[in-house]
Amino acid sequence: MNKELMEALDILEKEKEISKETLFEAIENSLLTACKNHFGKSDNVHVEIDRETCDFLVYAEKEVVETAEDVEDDCTQIPLDAAREISSKAKVGDMLHVEIKSKEFGRIATQNAKNVILQKIREEERSVIYNQYFEKEKDVVTGVVQRYMGNNISINLGKADALLSESEQVRSEVFRPTERIKVYILEVKNTPKGPRISVSRTHPELVKRLFESEVTEIKDGTVEIRSIAREAGSRTKIAVWSNNPNVDAVGACVGMNGARVNAIVEELRGEKIDIVNWDDNPGNLIQNALSPAKIVAVFADPDEKTAKVVVPDYQLSLAIGKEGQNARLAARLTGYKIDIKSETQAKDAPGFRYEDYMDDYEDEEYEEYEEDAYEEGGYEEGEYTEQYDDAPVEE
Repeated sequence: MNKELMEALDILEKEKEISKETLFEAIENSLLTACKNHFGKSDNVHVEIDRETCDFLVYAEKEVVETAEDVEDDCTQIPLDAAREISSKAKVGDMLHVEIKSKEFGRIATQNAKNVILQKIREEERSVIYNQYFEKEKDVVTGVVQRYMGNNISINLGKADALLSESEQVRSEVFRPTERIKVYILEVKNTPKGPRISVSRTHPELVKRLFESEVTEIKDGTVEIRSIAREAGSRTKIAVWSNNPNVDAVGACVGMNGARVNAIVEELRGEKIDIVNWDDNPGNLIQNALSPAKIVAVFADPDEKTAKVVVPDYQLSLAIGKEGQNARLAARLTGYKIDIKSETQAKDAPGFRYEDYMDDYEDEEYEEYEEDAYEEGGYEEGEYTEQYDDAPVEE
């Protein structure tokens, strides 16, 4: 029993997470490579390794010929005299298994065999790391800031390093080496030098995944995040919906005394988060999305995906937000192009008054009434015209 080899394989399997079967195959290939370097060929060489005891046997299949003068190739043929020393029953024409002592290999052959094993271990290690992080793609992981590489940051994720590029960084955030941060894995690529992992701190899914990890109701599916709009480092709006009428979606996300949302805000370095209720009615959804501003009226067109919103005069700046941020995020959250005007502006603006829609509504009602009256026989065509055609004309 080869205890040293077994212990080495156990350690590699535990530390590198490489299966023993893969390591056995690497050893077999390395021994074949050593035979090829030592003898010049390895076509007739076979390697057998006992998976339980780790004992291995290397042998070559050789054809038995009558005399040494008949031997044309030492690697594939053996004279009868030498064959009888190995097996007394050997006959001319038999195929004999001749054991090869690996200790007889030269230094170069041994070094090449070692390189084959190391190369296989490196390849399997890269494959294991790639598969491990490929499964975490589109998910949030915790990493340690290592160093700045120009404008990019190297993040250590444990068994691999990730790159936080300048375009995926929040401008207001400054990290120190050894600082622990949460990042969103954008993409994992397999390269000859190992997996290349790209991460982000600006992606909207980062906020979504943080809520999933922090809010139990979102994790178990009771509360859903229907839509999310984010301007990284400044403000985020999310619309949530509860599948259970007894569970308040916004309250579940905020938590007791704001504990849940504050933990996420702290992770995002003070980024403001607005949580609103999702509504299938576009008017109500737009009104919720524009909070904290108060809304007087919303005229939404689901076909054109446009909405006209009227707000009190003193609420106009609040509804629009700093540099239009509140309105911009509300538009992204709802998917509607939103036009906001104050009550004073809306008086003279077409499409912002109830009258603009009431006239159309009354016309539709009148047309429907006419059609109903005609269909029900309210009057017959030509009935009154004939009566007046025959009547005498008075002066």
